[in-house]
Order: sequence, then structure tokens, then C-alpha cells
Amino acid sequence: MSEQLGEVNGGPGALFAIGGAEDKLKKRTVLQEFVEAAGGSKARIVVVPTASALGQDVVDVYHALFAALGAQSVVGVRPENREDADDPAFIAPLHDATGIFMTGGNQLKLAGVVTGTAFGRAVTAAHARGAAVGGTSAGASILAEHMIAFGRSGATPRQRMSQLSNGLGLVQGAIVDQHFAQRNRYGRLLSLVAQSPGLLGIGVDEDTAAVVRGTHLEVVGRGAVTIFDGSRITSNAHHASRSEPLLASGVVLHVLPATATFDLQARVLLSYGAQPPAEEIAGLEAAEADLRKLAKEIAAEGVSPKYYADRKKRAGRRTAKTSAAGESRPEATEPITAGAELDSPDSLHRDTGTS
Repeated sequence: MSEQLGEVNGGPGALFAIGGAEDKLKKRTVLQEFVEAAGGSKARIVVVPTASALGQDVVDVYHALFAALGAQSVVGVRPENREDADDPAFIAPLHDATGIFMTGGNQLKLAGVVTGTAFGRAVTAAHARGAAVGGTSAGASILAEHMIAFGRSGATPRQRMSQLSNGLGLVQGAIVDQHFAQRNRYGRLLSLVAQSPGLLGIGVDEDTAAVVRGTHLEVVGRGAVTIFDGSRITSNAHHASRSEPLLASGVVLHVLPATATFDLQARVLLSYGAQPPAEEIAGLEAAEADLRKLAKEIAAEGVSPKYYADRKKRAGRRTAKTSAAGESRPEATEPITAGAELDSPDSLHRDTGTS
């Protein structure tokens, strides 16, 4: 929390590229992270619904959500055209904002109204002084230097599959796509990487955020962030015609779930997964060593643990049959010696605390 408040008070703020359909009813993990990055209980958030066709309703939704998550204030500012976007009355609320959130909707409309205007420059300035800037769906795509204006879905990259427009340039050297896995947008993002190999392709799943701080990207939420690195790609994009499939060989693929951190500049994975305490790691290693020792002892008998588990199950079935028939005899015709304590192979895991 203190680190996130430090972003607001000095240095560029965090960037939240959200893949759309973020959870608004239950855990609300992604939106909670945005509010915290904007200052938590001191957050002053401006919602920009320019891309949406829902009117005031979408502002009311996010006002209720951010207020419930602890933000100090939430206001909506909706420039509808470039004249509005150069009007000081629309720009003024951005000057004191600690968080700016752009909703989903029509990507081309958002780009046409915001980029290259005083409003867009005010968003960039707010980020530079420490405000968290984020967006969902269309609002995520505009954060990048180049944004997808529109395009077709599909797994195969094809020529002319999508079209780019200018973004705000807050995420440098990248293209951000959203609703990624849910709307099968692998092909269109890969086609853009094939055509512009210097750009990283970043695809964000729904209810997931690619959170960028400096050159580091961290994944938050339920889904994954997919990254295409075309630094060493071999492609036929320079001569493929019309809607032909594109050659895209040598692309490096990264699929990053929650907690994974990626260096956008070096283009390498930095870390993933929460690290357990040292004493817990030591305990797991000791349990694993015990399990390996037990497995070796059983193997030395020349019979697998599964054999003994099956033998005991058969003995149990015979006992049930004889009980039903009113007979009285031993549970099995052969004694079970080595490994008799095993109910099943899974008991190895239960006894040692592993899974």
C-alpha cells in the first residue's frame, strides 16, 4: 500500500490494461488493485466513458464500484468529440485525479476523440506525475503506443486481419488486445506482430489486468496475459496479399498467469508464483525426501505399491461377500506383508503432507 501511494506522490503511476468483463460482483480483484494503486482511501478517480454507448449508466456503475472499494471520490468526464476534448472544462478534473479509468466500448471512437487532443495530453501528464491510469477493453488498448481499432477473430494470422490507430503511448513498444482468449484473438494480434516485429503483442484475458510499472508487467486477476515476441520472426507479411495466411515462424510465446512478472524491455520472465516461507520449503523438501526413501524401500521388495493396494481391495470385496453369506473365514487367502499399511497410492501423499 505504501509503495502504491508513493506512485501517486512521485514518479509515473501504474498502468492497468484490463481485458474486459472484470468481476464487479464478487472478489473484484482487478478493480480493487486499481483503487489501491490510485491511493486507496485517498483515491480521486475520474471515469472516462467516451467509448461506451451506455451513457450515464456506465458512470453510475463504476461510481458505485469504486466508492464501495474505498475511493474518496469518483466523477465522470465524457468528451464526445475532439472539440470537447480540447475544452478546459472537460480537462480540469484530470488535474487533481489520482486515478483515471477509461471504460470499454468503441475503440475507434475512443482513439478519435482522445489521442492528439488536450484531454489526451492531460491523461499522459497525470500518469507522469503519479496517477494510476487504466482501462477495460477499449480503454486497455488505448494505453499502448499503437492500438487495434478493429479486426477479425480467429486463430490463424492473416493479412489485413486488423487495423491500427494511434494510442496514448503510455505503454511503449507494444500493442494491447483484450477479451483475448474468450474472443479468439490470437490470429489478429499475431498478424500485427508479423507485420511490425519490433512491437510486443500483449493479449489480456477477461477479468485480468496487465499491470505495468516502469518496464515490468505483472499479471493480476483470473485469466492470463499472452505475449508474442517477434524479435526473431520470419514472416511473409511484406508480400502476402489480401487475406492470405501469414508465415510467423520463430515467435517467442509467453503465457503468464496471475502473479507472473515480465520485463517488457528485456523481454524475459522475471518471476512467477507466490514464494512460500523458507521453513515451509524446508518442510516440503524433507517430506519429499521421506517419500522417495519409502518408494525405494517398496521398490526393493520387487512389487509396486499398486499391487498391494489392489490386493487389499480384493480382500475387502471377499470379506463383504462372505459376511453376506454368513460364512466366517480370513479376509484373504494370502497375507499382505510389505506395504500393508497402504490404503491406496494416495495415502503416500496424505502421510507425508504433500499433494
